[in-house]
Amino acid sequence: QVQLVESGGGLVQAGGSLRLTCAASGSIFSIHTMGWYRQTPGKQRELVAVITSSGSTNYADSVKGRFTISRDNAKSMFLQMNTLKPEDTAVYYCNAEIFRDRSGVYYAYWGQGTQVTVSP
Repeated sequence: QVQLVESGGGLVQAGGSLRLTCAASGSIFSIHTMGWYRQTPGKQRELVAVITSSGSTNYADSVKGRFTISRDNAKSMFLQMNTLKPEDTAVYYCNAEIFRDRSGVYYAYWGQGTQVTVSP
């Protein structure tokens, strides 16, 4: 089994910072692309940022210049969020494309989400 666990969410004032962590565990051969998504009630889940195994990144326009995605050589991914705005309030989810063996087939997994609330 594979698990993704997010941490680091919380309540912060506008202009503040938070750092989210996603830790992958379980039967993992390697990890392809990892990403952060967010969702607010009544809206579709949206992409925040993604990072490939080679380190290439892509960001939603709304977070460019404020958020930074990174990953380590193990099984963790991070999202440094600076200059937070009330509109960044959402549940943030970790996503990872994971190879469980050498077959070349990967599976997409989601974490349970972590709440980020930015007060005005």
